[in-house]
Amino acid sequence: MSVSAYILIQTEVGKASEVVHATRVIPGVEESNEITGPYDVIVRCTAADLDKLGQFVISAIQQIGGITRTLTCPVVNV
Repeated sequence: MSVSAYILIQTEVGKASEVVHATRVIPGVEESNEITGPYDVIVRCTAADLDKLGQFVISAIQQIGGITRTLTCPVVNV
């Protein structure tokens, strides 16, 4: 059973486009777009389970230069 999530990303000023391009090539990322509001980028991704999702965010997403904060929102099916 896989887990889907949205990752909201805040970036340094002027870095949103670079972050979008960097995230789009990461395996597991299904979509990445610039947005407006308190966050600059939104990423839709999947992982094998919740633990793998956490590892993915820490080891792949948060290692990209220009990212200052992330908020991971797992999708729930109720």
